Amino acid sequence: MAASEVASPGVRQPWNDPAARPYIRLERVTKSFADFVAVNEVSLNIFQGELFCLLGGSGCGKTTLLRMLAGFEEPSSGRIFIDGLDMSGIPPYERPVNMMFQSYALFPHMSVEQNVGFGLKMEHRSRSEIADRVAQMLKLVRLAELGQRKPDQLSGGQRQRVALARALIKQPKLLLLDEPLAALDKKLREHTQFELVNLQEQLGVTFVVVTHDQEEAMTLSSRIGVMERGGIVQVGTPKEIYEFPGNRFVAEFIGSVNMFEGQQTADDEGLLRIACPELERPVQVANGIASAPAARVWVAIRPEKIQLSLTPPQAAANWTQGQVKEIAYLGDLSVYLIRLASGKTIRVTRPNVRRCDDQDITWEQEVFLHWHDSSPVLVGA
Repeated sequence: MAASEVASPGVRQPWNDPAARPYIRLERVTKSFADFVAVNEVSLNIFQGELFCLLGGSGCGKTTLLRMLAGFEEPSSGRIFIDGLDMSGIPPYERPVNMMFQSYALFPHMSVEQNVGFGLKMEHRSRSEIADRVAQMLKLVRLAELGQRKPDQLSGGQRQRVALARALIKQPKLLLLDEPLAALDKKLREHTQFELVNLQEQLGVTFVVVTHDQEEAMTLSSRIGVMERGGIVQVGTPKEIYEFPGNRFVAEFIGSVNMFEGQQTADDEGLLRIACPELERPVQVANGIASAPAARVWVAIRPEKIQLSLTPPQAAANWTQGQVKEIAYLGDLSVYLIRLASGKTIRVTRPNVRRCDDQDITWEQEVFLHWHDSSPVLVGA
């Protein structure tokens, strides 16, 4: 199956509709600081009601891109459109946008209610309107009973929801979030991710989220834009990005992966055969795109798609053997590092579905590794 065919049942996908009008449109947007190019000719469409994540490592340009959407930075070249309007020269306070900063930027001397209603107060709304809107928003984020507390009397997750309520109370059409969950611990962050998704679905506001956390992007987003060196290297749904990475960088950046360099040697009835020097046997790839026989290719295989056994499979391809060098028990799954005869180390994960494993694999044991021909993916350098 091609990446463009991957879909979630019942999920509206305007990005696959040629007639759909993007809510945000970036046309070859570039931002330079002296000799440094932070964002390099980015073109991107984001649709109304999406929860879109910009994902990348530090210094890839994702926050600079977010600040240009907000109006805090002007593009060096290119144009940004929001709801069909060119944002060139339009200041932040005149854009249909609000931004939630990584630090939350709550006023420490104000109560929760005062923090949430601050934007409406600056617009000189009536006290009754502010009170009603604040009450509605605090109920929405489940903080109705904490309105009189100060920020230092709240947990990290509660402060995050106060910042979110303050950003949403002015009913922006577009909300920009810069690493919104970075200050939370792992368990609270996982819980808050689902709260954020549910809240976005209730309100229907378009969210653009900047994050360096791959799991966070996979959990939150309808689509992900993976950034590297100021450019977007791939845009797709979480499943597309994970199962069909567009190049080696995306394959290695998203999750764990085993990479093997090789050359195509045959193309037979939809199965490509790849010779990889680090493996004893060829790799068969289903539905891969054929390349010139002498061309160098990379085969990517995710750790969870490799099976372990103590007996050799009855197949001519897609298996190898090695010795277990490390085992990490993580509760829900175990991670195995297995060294092949070539010296290559392969990472394999197995779910711990039972307390007692019928096939107890231990250190220094010789094991066989095998995978289905639909598991490997060919990626470019």
